[in-house]
Amino acid sequence: MKNKMAYPLEEISAFAGAVLVGDKEKIITGLNTLENAIDEDISFLSNKAYESLLATTSAGCVILLPDKQDFFVGNKLVTENPYYAFAKVSELFSTLAAASGEVHASVVFGSSCQIASDVDIGANVVIGANVTIGRGTTIYAGCYIGDNTTIGENVIFYPNACVYGNTFVGDNTIIHSQVVIGSDGFGFAPVRDSRGSWQKVYQLGGVDIGCNVEIGAGTTIDRGVLDNTVIADGVKLDNQIQIAHNVRIGENTAVAACTGIAGSTTIGKRCTIAGAVGIIGHLTITDDVHITAMTLVTKSIGQPGSYSSGTPMNRTETWRKNAARFNHLDSIVRKL
Repeated sequence: MKNKMAYPLEEISAFAGAVLVGDKEKIITGLNTLENAIDEDISFLSNKAYESLLATTSAGCVILLPDKQDFFVGNKLVTENPYYAFAKVSELFSTLAAASGEVHASVVFGSSCQIASDVDIGANVVIGANVTIGRGTTIYAGCYIGDNTTIGENVIFYPNACVYGNTFVGDNTIIHSQVVIGSDGFGFAPVRDSRGSWQKVYQLGGVDIGCNVEIGAGTTIDRGVLDNTVIADGVKLDNQIQIAHNVRIGENTAVAACTGIAGSTTIGKRCTIAGAVGIIGHLTITDDVHITAMTLVTKSIGQPGSYSSGTPMNRTETWRKNAARFNHLDSIVRKL
């Protein structure tokens, strides 16, 4: 089905697992927003804020909830999870081509590599020694894959990703541009001499990345000091995240952009960590925790649920007054 770029609604509804109401032979050639869709497009509604657009959209089909279907008179795919159905449909219209075994003449291979026959490798890629790459993997131009690295099947490395040695990458993982995997963790022991100098702690571990992981552009994952840093199956990492040495992130956890996770912290399964969160080192966060944007996590979290810190935006004059009062809370409590 994939890459055909024109599908009857009957085929799309089966692929998305949604109930079709309307013309099963209607041909769809693309996806678009409710506002910009044309008659050959499919769109979706999952946010009530855009509900009014159902009356004006030109979409040839809309994916929506059962209790919203009466608000749209055209073809519709009805499902309890419109955003998930939209995500499934987007796969049909992906323009990614399957790997076919094209290896650019400029690629440099180290010794004792095992590369599957249908792997695509772009220009100016450097592959270290003892590297194994599985079937269907694509490595775009300018990437570096270090010694003793194992890469699974159907992995994508976008241009200029860098993987240091002793890294494992599982099947169906996507690694975006400028990602660095396996860089040294920030480990330095104070010498306690008159100069206040530091002794580097050499990082002897590696990085284990599971299957079906996605790592956003510019994210860095440090290698472990002795044991490995571990990113489990199904983890989704946004752009520009810092993951320090020996961090462990559990299955299907998602982390948004600009979050920093300090060394040796363990995060459980199915957690969601919003943007610009800071998590200090040596903590344990249990499964099914949600941490809201710009929260500073300074202690372990043992119970599932939502956690926040900090104060939200306000007009500057109001914020200053509240900040001044916050500084007096301790004396007020003692008086009470």
